[in-house]
Amino acid sequence: MAQPSAKKDDDQEDEEYSPFSGIEKGAVLQEARAFNDPQLDAKRCSQVITKLLYLLNQGETFTKIEATEVFFAVTKLFQSKDTCLRRLVYLMIKELSPSSDEVIIVTSSLMKDMNSKTDLYRANAIRVLCRITDGTLLSQIERYLKQAIVDKNPVVASAALLSGIHLLQTNPEIVKRWSNEVQEAVQSRAAIVQFHALALLHQIRQNDRLAVTKLVTSLTKGAVRSPLAQCLLIRYTSQVIQESGRNNQAGDRPLFDFLEVCLRHKADMVIIEAARAITELSGVTSRELSPAITVLQLFLNSSKPILRFSAVRTLNKVAMTHPLAVTNCNIDMESLISDQNRSIATLALTTLLKTGNESSVDCLMKQISSFMSDIADEFKISFSLGIYQKLRKVGCFISANLLKIVNSHIFQLSRLSNLDIALFNYLQSIQILHFLGNEGPKTSDPSKYIRYVYNRVVLENATVRAVAVSTLAKFGSIVGSLKARIFVLLRRCLYDSDDEVRDRATLYLKMLGWDSSVRESQEDVVEFLFGALNVPLINLETILQSYEPSDEPFNISAVPKEVKSQPLTEKKAPGKKPPTFGISANGSTSPLDAYEKLLSSIPEFSGFGLLFKSCAPVELTEAETEYAVNVVKHIYDGHVVFQYNCTNTIPEQLLENVTVIVDSSGAEEFAEVASKPLKSLPFDSTGQAFVAFEKPDGLPANGRFSNSLKFVIKEVDTATGEAEEEGVEDEYQLEDLEVVAADYILKVPVLNFKSAWDSMSPVCERVDEYGLGVRESLAGAVTAVTNLLGMQPCEGTEVVPNNARSHTCLLSGVFVGNVKVLVRLSFGLDGAKQVAMKLAVRSGDAAISDAIHEIVANG
Repeated sequence: MAQPSAKKDDDQEDEEYSPFSGIEKGAVLQEARAFNDPQLDAKRCSQVITKLLYLLNQGETFTKIEATEVFFAVTKLFQSKDTCLRRLVYLMIKELSPSSDEVIIVTSSLMKDMNSKTDLYRANAIRVLCRITDGTLLSQIERYLKQAIVDKNPVVASAALLSGIHLLQTNPEIVKRWSNEVQEAVQSRAAIVQFHALALLHQIRQNDRLAVTKLVTSLTKGAVRSPLAQCLLIRYTSQVIQESGRNNQAGDRPLFDFLEVCLRHKADMVIIEAARAITELSGVTSRELSPAITVLQLFLNSSKPILRFSAVRTLNKVAMTHPLAVTNCNIDMESLISDQNRSIATLALTTLLKTGNESSVDCLMKQISSFMSDIADEFKISFSLGIYQKLRKVGCFISANLLKIVNSHIFQLSRLSNLDIALFNYLQSIQILHFLGNEGPKTSDPSKYIRYVYNRVVLENATVRAVAVSTLAKFGSIVGSLKARIFVLLRRCLYDSDDEVRDRATLYLKMLGWDSSVRESQEDVVEFLFGALNVPLINLETILQSYEPSDEPFNISAVPKEVKSQPLTEKKAPGKKPPTFGISANGSTSPLDAYEKLLSSIPEFSGFGLLFKSCAPVELTEAETEYAVNVVKHIYDGHVVFQYNCTNTIPEQLLENVTVIVDSSGAEEFAEVASKPLKSLPFDSTGQAFVAFEKPDGLPANGRFSNSLKFVIKEVDTATGEAEEEGVEDEYQLEDLEVVAADYILKVPVLNFKSAWDSMSPVCERVDEYGLGVRESLAGAVTAVTNLLGMQPCEGTEVVPNNARSHTCLLSGVFVGNVKVLVRLSFGLDGAKQVAMKLAVRSGDAAISDAIHEIVANG
């Protein structure tokens, strides 16, 4: 009968016991009174301080009075000679962080310990003093800190250097004066001192790139012996190489030889650090990667788990950008699949998935499924995301190419129903639903997809449910035989918990004519469901916010199509507000509307039609000149109007009959048809002069215009402000002005480029190839062509990945005459850095497509 009781006692003994369980702040503060005893018990005091430190580290807060009482009580423990108790006193003072008034109480004791013969006291006193002191006291102990940096005892020197690293954040000017002592400490034989000295010296010089380069160059010649400091030096060397690579057009890598030498270091940590630094260099070549990969391959067979883990983790990162360079290590990594350390095995598997072929993937998946429950959550997430990215790319490939092979024997659209569960589980359901809505109604039996789409309404979140409702409406608008079934499903969606889902269902039921009260035409319904929104959403949101209900319906054609409206930044004198030309203070009137209102009020330009585009102002004078002039180019279908914004900055002058003389000999296709001078231009005011030119309708016409300002100067009495009656004619030369092809194109984005591209007829498509010559990178070529055309990049395709050898950029815009234009640019870069480009253009007019090609050919 006693056996179960004994078993219970054994279980209780096996349970973990914490000496801090159940302690309370009040009780510990009562015990802290032991610090005031005449005969100190060092052991008891140590236990009380330990409890106080535990409470502080657990987040317990002390009131101001409690903290002060504890601090003053702790200072009395300096009279004890017990070494362990003294170390706890140092920790307690640091944790309490006394105020500037309280610091004075303990400063003398700490300074005494800082000059003690006991090195342990010296090191800890330095740490505590630098933690609690301010700038005033720091200047008093600076001499002692400098001596401590070059002290023979590595513990003291290291404490001073670490204190310098912390003080650099609050008192940088004082710490920067220690450069000579820190430089001497870098030559120390103690490994930890050299490590901390190098870290502090780099932080002192980190804002001076030239000084950092000199430091790294001098230390890479063999002055560093500490493995820790060597690892730090490798990181600094990598930073210097990266920064010099941005400014060095020749592609040379200074100090790269040092990284290769470190691959043969006797310390394993240095070798790993050097290999990691080489693999993370931007633009690293296969030749530069080869020695680092070889070293990492050797570590894969090491008996030390830490080396195997470091090597396979580095190779895992390399496989993302250079999978071919890692394939030589596949055999070694396959042996790590059965490694006892599951983290190593998981990294090996994920790396093999990136570098292996299709025949090995199935085997790898079976092997990792056997121990997924044993690995940490971090690696489960890493592995799952890796698989997800693979499937996402597969899904994007299917989505992009499915339409092209819809009639092939390999893949038919009817098989999509067998893939929908897997695709919905692993890919973005919204993209699949959008694809189904566009292509499903065109198949021979579209009814089979309705059930799968409606399942998304039942099972998915609100966003996917809303897209599924739109997909159902697309089937109902195209397939008349399914409309009754679609009505039933959409009526069920009227009771959804989400507002967006209910609103969409209500809208589509009305549009499709469910209750016959309001019914749109078939063409309008199809255009609404399948057409692209030709205005930027941000502009539409801005107009709707300022829209006031009235008898007139909202007109979407009034929404500006420019992505970013160009402000009217006129050249002005200091303190002078720029003219707004009808733009209200709250910005409700767009700049294009303000310009159009201004120009239409001038009789000479009222017959030019609707204003298509107003370009950003171009400065025609340098800053701080006596006359400031900029010009705004206004583009019409058959005309171009130059608006010259002139500012008089001379107080003693009044300008009258201000006219801009434009020489169009460099623009043969333009003919001047009208000019409107400025009657008067007083000091510190801005006025406008206009010159209009006729050009061929529609097609872009380029040219260079020479400009000169002609006017009559009248002297002004600054005291009375009256001008003289007689004036003197004068002329002021302005900078030349160019009209380029980009001036005729509005930047108008599209929400879905592929849908917009497919909706345009291929009859007006023009495709050609061009050579762009030698370029340092594809990014420069993409930027040059985008700026030349002046069109809006879509879907983030203006960003070129690092080290990319090919890239596709998508552009959209509206050509003068309101002709929509879409451009697909495909770039390729060969070994000699020659860039080739394939240009495909679709528009509503074949002549416009040809004009885009002509712009690129002449650019």
